[in-house]
Amino acid sequence: MLSILRDPRSRMVVFVPPLLQLLVFAFAATLEVRNVDIAVHNQDAGRWSYELITRLDRADFITQVYRVTDSRELRHLIDQGKVIAALDIQPDFSRSIAAGDNGRIQLLIDGRRSNSGQITASYLSAIAAEVGAEANADAKPATPAAVRNWFNPNLTYRWFIVPGLSGILAFFSALLITSLSIARERELGTFDQLLVSPTSTPEIIISKSLPALVIGTILGLLMMAAAAGPFRIPFNGSFGLLFVSLVLFILSVVGIGLMISAISATQQQAILGAFAIGVPAVLMSGFATPVENMPTLLQWLAQAIPLTHFLIIVEGSFLKAMSPGDILASLWPLALIALVSLTMATIFVRGRLQ
Repeated sequence: MLSILRDPRSRMVVFVPPLLQLLVFAFAATLEVRNVDIAVHNQDAGRWSYELITRLDRADFITQVYRVTDSRELRHLIDQGKVIAALDIQPDFSRSIAAGDNGRIQLLIDGRRSNSGQITASYLSAIAAEVGAEANADAKPATPAAVRNWFNPNLTYRWFIVPGLSGILAFFSALLITSLSIARERELGTFDQLLVSPTSTPEIIISKSLPALVIGTILGLLMMAAAAGPFRIPFNGSFGLLFVSLVLFILSVVGIGLMISAISATQQQAILGAFAIGVPAVLMSGFATPVENMPTLLQWLAQAIPLTHFLIIVEGSFLKAMSPGDILASLWPLALIALVSLTMATIFVRGRLQ
């Protein structure tokens, strides 16, 4: 602990980057669709095409509407990535609506940005539906659906992303600190001194685990405090259960980091090993995509990742006020993973000490 904290540069590297990353990623890591450009090829000179384009100009999520004169220009804009969607309004659009039929619009989406394209298509469909409802004002209006979004009434994406980021950044901090612990001593030549010192393997494991456990826990608490404070994300759960979950989560990560450090000969290998484990763990944890959408084999592997279970707890504690029973359902897998990882780390380190 002293070797990490007595060096000003080490203190800076340990504490400042995760907090800066939380600040940056909270605004950068978003799946919301905003500030998009679209193109419109209007072959109709009637009222309803004009009304549709006017609403597109006023839409908050659209930055610019390109008016083009032929379909080839639409294709060119999409090919160049300048627009995410394009509308080709047919010549009889307004005439068909006036006759009581449906007007036809061809919607082209850039499939290279599939998720953003689908969301943009739903936004444009909603605008077209508003124009259609105004055009058929004499028709009997459909009964509106009253939608209530539980736990996140305004669908604020930051309420979902920031609690998850606190777990991910604490995960990487604890993993890197532990991965470098034994590898750094081996590279600096002090590992031989450790071998001849009157210390047992459990003492070495504890001494290498405590700094990462303490620092990872403090970082996790700081980032959760930032989520509840500056980001104003409501915290509705039990702080005591969340704290216990955080400690078990960091312990399980420490065990993984010690295994990486035990088999690494240099700090460079330890860093590469940490990222080789950490990046797939984040992708499979359910942070960005639901675990249920993955193949069955990856779903099984995801259950062995401590971040998978901790994200359920931290996101549920902030937004859902998860009951103790629901938290315990994700807490016991964390305890099991921590037990297995620390046991394996002890075996790996003992093998290096012999």
